[in-house]
Amino acid sequence: MKYLYEDSDLVNNPFQCFYYNSEWCTFPIAPHWHYYMELLYILNGAAEVHIDGVKYIAKKGEVVVIHPQAVHAIYKDKEKENEALVYAVLKMDMNRMTLSSYYSPKIKSIFKLARHKKTAVVIDEQAAKDMMLEAIFHRCCYESEKKDYSYDMIILSELYKLMIMIIRFWQDRGFVIDEAAYADDDSHDIYSITKYIDENMNKALKVSEIAEQCGMSYSYFAKRFQSVYGKSCKEYIEDMRIYKVEELLVYTDFDLSYISQLTGFSDCSHMIKSFKERKKMTPKKFRSEYVRVAADGTSAGRAPADFPEELKHLT
Repeated sequence: MKYLYEDSDLVNNPFQCFYYNSEWCTFPIAPHWHYYMELLYILNGAAEVHIDGVKYIAKKGEVVVIHPQAVHAIYKDKEKENEALVYAVLKMDMNRMTLSSYYSPKIKSIFKLARHKKTAVVIDEQAAKDMMLEAIFHRCCYESEKKDYSYDMIILSELYKLMIMIIRFWQDRGFVIDEAAYADDDSHDIYSITKYIDENMNKALKVSEIAEQCGMSYSYFAKRFQSVYGKSCKEYIEDMRIYKVEELLVYTDFDLSYISQLTGFSDCSHMIKSFKERKKMTPKKFRSEYVRVAADGTSAGRAPADFPEELKHLT
């Protein structure tokens, strides 16, 4: 049996940016759902997108907003059946979008409210052009492919820009950010608790205390977390710590002892043991391997296989 749920690796891939071509990739996209916010920018052809049972047509230059946990499918629009459907895809874990103005609720809370109020799902071509959304999509895909220093920060900044532009688009059409969005800001649930974990990663996190943040018993929280993230909370914390260790090994010259402190390990030996179990090499070996590859130039950016020809200049 094929299930609608699509596994989401929110730990190692808090966002994904790529191009999709109906001629070269699996297509159509069958109904499914996941925990990512997903945004599509149509580069060629036209898409028929089904979201929670409603059909939308998105043409070249338009953007489609697909909220987390929305069941969606993507087909070609029948009027453009003979054309290749090419689009850029941005996926993000909204729990990582934690920055906000001092007077504003978190972006995640605003988008949750927007979904409840049934704001526009398709952003028309002219509005997308006025907001220069195409450039944001291309920049994110480009940075994701090259993976140069702090590429994730550039992608995150572009995603913040994109989210704010979409909120302004909705506001121009009557959307009002009311008290419901502010109320949602003050609560933790099984979907937003990853933010709490991220912010306290350098501390001795206990699953029992994390469960309290969600207002759940330890046993119920453990079951819910396993169901949502496909791993135990303890495994999630360990994986996230290893992910952060990788970043620090690659992009800084911090010694292992200091890295272990920054990532919440009890000591350096514990970090080395955990890293070796997951990566099949020591942190020192991992760092030397990455430096060697970078020096050889073998990790240089390149256009992905399904990168449209007319966009190759971006690389």
